[in-house]
Amino acid sequence: MRLNVIFALSTLLTSLSTLAHEGEINNEWRALESDKTVLLTLPHGKVVIELAPQFSPKHVEQFIKLTKAGHYNGNKFYRVIDGFVAQGGPEDGSRKDNLVAKLKIEGDFSTDEHWQFTKIQDNDLFAEQTGFKEGFSLAHNPSEKKAWLTHCPGVIAMARENKADSATSHFYIVNGQAPRYLDRIMTIFGRVVYGMNNVQAITRTSVIEGDTPVAKEDHTPMISMQMMSDVAKDQQIHLEVKNTEHPSFIEMIVKRKKRENAFFYKKPPQVLDICQTPVLSRVVK
Repeated sequence: MRLNVIFALSTLLTSLSTLAHEGEINNEWRALESDKTVLLTLPHGKVVIELAPQFSPKHVEQFIKLTKAGHYNGNKFYRVIDGFVAQGGPEDGSRKDNLVAKLKIEGDFSTDEHWQFTKIQDNDLFAEQTGFKEGFSLAHNPSEKKAWLTHCPGVIAMARENKADSATSHFYIVNGQAPRYLDRIMTIFGRVVYGMNNVQAITRTSVIEGDTPVAKEDHTPMISMQMMSDVAKDQQIHLEVKNTEHPSFIEMIVKRKKRENAFFYKKPPQVLDICQTPVLSRVVK
């Protein structure tokens, strides 16, 4: 009788271990939720944006509301600077622009001793720590008990006037080097997870001195901005992204720091820039 109990317990533990392992493998990728994902259609292609309501709830709420109302359809990217940002929205001072409520900045959020994230680096130039949480790059100052999303290429943030609480509906996508000096003083509320090549192809409106200015009619328009859940089923783009809390992602970070590949006959310092740490995505058929 005792042997049977032991055998049964052993079988149960083996089954649980197998299920846990299978779950761990399955969790290596995280499926995006269609009601938190935006499809931006440009003349030359599509862009998918994952929103971050867990970090910037009020901005995401307003962005979704405006998207569902068709607010962005037909707007243009009017301030596009190479290696910096692509900024778009309604015409400044227009009725469409003035009707949008102003938002209180969500530049950072509070943490405590129980707060967890996947750490990348200590003593970043702009913060005490950097890392990822739920796929989003962030910085963390334990001494302040504050964390914030970082201006890495592909993030989408709300533009504003000089006053902190003056953002409405104008937004920008970082299309070049990380302008980390904007961290905490702007509100990042999402990131591009598909179609960054199409973001890079948006017409630059800023030209070098002496060159012919780009006419307004040549600015890249937003054909449409839709919540993925509102897109026709056969037109939806289903994506999964790497789970930044999964052991395989952490293992990737360690290997990326060590650079053990034979190509690196001279080893660089074991420093990993948060904005040069990829979080891969893939299309799910």
